[in-house]
Amino acid sequence: MNQDFFQEFDENPWFKDAGVYARTVMTAESLPHILDEAIRRAFAQHGPAFVTIPNDLANKEIPADGYYSAAANFAKPVLGPGPDEQIKQALDLISNAKKPLIYVGQGTIGAADEVMKFAKKFQVPVITTALGKEIIPYDFEALLGSAARVASKPANEALQETDLMLFVGSNYPFAEIMFKPDVKFIQIDSNPQVLGKRHKTDVAILADAKKSLQRFIELGSDSAPSDWYAANVDNVANWHQYNDDMMNRTDGELRFEPAFKEINRISEDDAIYSIDVGDVTQNAVRLLKVNGKQPWITSGLFATMGVGLPGAIAGKLSYPNRQVFNLAGDGAAAMVMQDLSTEVAYHLPIINVVFSNDALGFIEDEQEDEDHEWFGISLPQTDFAKAAEAQGMTGITVTKVDQMKAAFDKAVELNKAGKPVLIDVKITNERPIPVEKLTLDPDKYDQQTIDAFKKRYYADNLIPLSEFLKRHNVK
Repeated sequence: MNQDFFQEFDENPWFKDAGVYARTVMTAESLPHILDEAIRRAFAQHGPAFVTIPNDLANKEIPADGYYSAAANFAKPVLGPGPDEQIKQALDLISNAKKPLIYVGQGTIGAADEVMKFAKKFQVPVITTALGKEIIPYDFEALLGSAARVASKPANEALQETDLMLFVGSNYPFAEIMFKPDVKFIQIDSNPQVLGKRHKTDVAILADAKKSLQRFIELGSDSAPSDWYAANVDNVANWHQYNDDMMNRTDGELRFEPAFKEINRISEDDAIYSIDVGDVTQNAVRLLKVNGKQPWITSGLFATMGVGLPGAIAGKLSYPNRQVFNLAGDGAAAMVMQDLSTEVAYHLPIINVVFSNDALGFIEDEQEDEDHEWFGISLPQTDFAKAAEAQGMTGITVTKVDQMKAAFDKAVELNKAGKPVLIDVKITNERPIPVEKLTLDPDKYDQQTIDAFKKRYYADNLIPLSEFLKRHNVK
């Protein structure tokens, strides 16, 4: 070490930002302690820990005594619901709000029932983070989806109108951009480091999310039926109808939506979705009809392309008896497709779906929005089915809607036989509807502009939230 030897470099900085712990072992005697510390840090801070072991330590003997393991003593802090005084203060703010929202993140995993009971009792629509997609069942009437760009229309519209937010179990990094600065803000989190981090906070409750929501429900009175809540429920129904219509389209060039219809159809109740990064992320957020029991994983902090396939491998190794999907665009698939051979070698029956549009679509749309010249977004046509077959896996190519059902039925058949499969869906490069740049509200746009937007995105029957607010007399 430290001799500038062949292939030597300091790996710790490489891992520092991505993990919670990174150390290089310098002596054999220190290895047990460093591994023990890595395990404790990983569990305590909910992240990856990295230990680099130089090759020349491999044959060194380590004394059998002189160290002990502290990892077995790990325990999670047990938090309560927070003081009643703070909860009552928050309830007063909620009762005085005209357009409240509850915004939940991964801290509410396991608390879906409490979130939905809270929403109905206090007439508060629900937004989740994209990483919290799995928590609330898709068909919950007041689930607005997630916000920003990897997002749903109802969530973005409601955020522009709200006057109060209950922010639970989340450290949402786009809050400074997406949240109105003047709204009343209540935050519940088990991590004191994030209280007040993303928004000026009126009530900050250091507490367990599930227990706190239960206490809110116990202490609060039922709210009267809310026109704000009803307008958002109608908006969700209209948005779902739009997506269903797109998934059921049979005319024109093949788009991504019909493939998601098939994924929903064949998904088992406890399926695991590993989602890659790009257009596929926002499409999955909008179109997967999760039931609250189906884990949904992607690269949240770094948005790393290529994460779908290794995530699916990890999911199948961890839960060998559950159905696992890898959903990826062609850009991401091209980065990691060599690991299809890993699925074959280890007999991992995973359903791999590649959406091929010969472009880095998410970046292309970003460049369009920023009036940049398109640069570095074109991808060569790749036959991913043949790439799969070359590695010993069945590959299926879909170019038409009427081929879709048979392809996914075949995938199920192969999976049940213990074999992985890849479906290469050749889709048009038409842009998914940009919910962060909606052009639907006649109070903001002229009719010609609205008509052009609706034509481009097949949105003739899509209605802005402002219209539902008017119908329900919400000021």
